Amino acid sequence: MHLNPASGAATFELQNQKYMKPKTIITFVALAALVLITVSFVNKSCASPKQPEVVAGNGIAVLELFTSEGCSSCPAADALLAHVQEAAGDKPVYYLAYHVDYWDRLGWKDIFSSRRNSERQYQYSSYLNAQVYTPQLVINGQTECIGSDAVAVKQAIHEALNQTSGLAVTLQGRQQGQLMHVNYAVTGNAGADRLLVAVVQKQAISQVKRGENGGRTLKHAQIVQQFYDFKIARNNQGTVEVPVPAAFNAQEWEVIGWLQQPQTGAIHAATRVVLNNTVALY
Repeated sequence: MHLNPASGAATFELQNQKYMKPKTIITFVALAALVLITVSFVNKSCASPKQPEVVAGNGIAVLELFTSEGCSSCPAADALLAHVQEAAGDKPVYYLAYHVDYWDRLGWKDIFSSRRNSERQYQYSSYLNAQVYTPQLVINGQTECIGSDAVAVKQAIHEALNQTSGLAVTLQGRQQGQLMHVNYAVTGNAGADRLLVAVVQKQAISQVKRGENGGRTLKHAQIVQQFYDFKIARNNQGTVEVPVPAAFNAQEWEVIGWLQQPQTGAIHAATRVVLNNTVALY
């Protein structure tokens, strides 16, 4: 796990191990052995599945992973969440991967990273009174865990799917050039909730040449290329315009929308945009 520096002073758990003094290393090894024994004992009663089952209730699970190509701990989380997305099938599980930019200075610039993604993670840090690190997974804007922890991820999804908010949203999209016209309709009392819409690239592969993942080929899923924030009309329905890339097509991209409370970060409803006339890729 990589902790994000609070104000320019870097704190890297993995990297600092390289510079530990011998005495510290001995202590670390002893502690690691103790942790290994403890984990082994725990796993006898609660095994850690590599492929967590997704059990559906009546709620939704919006999984926002904050990740980076410059973080050696992140590929495991990327792979786990990609599997969760696939295993969910038609269940209301929505995976969004935000590539942050604060690790770009470590020798490799993540081509999918953006400052806005990092700012969204910092906002969650404020909502949840939590540290900022990668890979960090935020579930329904209400709880967070390490994105590569299969047991914690499974439990968080289970809890999310078994909570209901009384809200629902439907989204219909019509593409016109590089603009998506999205008709929305909200059922229930939206209150101060806002409509957020993300343009998502389903898959990508990167050849990382430098940094902690130097020499590795990384597979990415559900990459948030851009996201937008809209006010919901008083009558709970309307149309918003969402810019999409020139390469946008129904096979390789999708648009996901959700209702989020701006004061608390809680997400109350989510769905995929039904694309009526989006260009197909053959």
